[in-house]
Amino acid sequence: MPYQWRNDAPEHTQILQLWPHQSLPRRGMAGFILVTFGFLLIPALAFLGSVILWALLPFLMLALWGMYRAINANYRARMIQEVLTVGGDRVHLIRRAPGQPDAEWDCNSYWAQVLKYDQGGPVPFYITLKGNGREVEIGAFLSEDERVALYEELRQALARA
Repeated sequence: MPYQWRNDAPEHTQILQLWPHQSLPRRGMAGFILVTFGFLLIPALAFLGSVILWALLPFLMLALWGMYRAINANYRARMIQEVLTVGGDRVHLIRRAPGQPDAEWDCNSYWAQVLKYDQGGPVPFYITLKGNGREVEIGAFLSEDERVALYEELRQALARA
């Protein structure tokens, strides 16, 4: 699962780290670009030795460059990280996203609530933390099954706090 509870914090403190699932590692991206390059060369082989090859080549390289840029943009967009700290009498959530300032939420653990919206949220089984006059989302990038499991774990963690 793309989240984990850390146990290296001080006693009675629980730390949850969440991140989006990365289905294509960097090494896989390099292989995909190489295979795409090979498939783009297949039609170009028919024009080997002619002037038409030089007319086609810039467009083939532009398509390859566009694919590379799109995959890299996806990597940057998926570098989101959320860190929830439940300890003592405080619950603290930090959301880090590339190109955006850190978003923080803090609440007394006694008043903090975990809510799950089965329908009506931006995603099914939408999970929020409510307290201190605000309601913030957590783990919206997780799959439906992961959000259901996370909801139960969050309820238990807040009950212990």
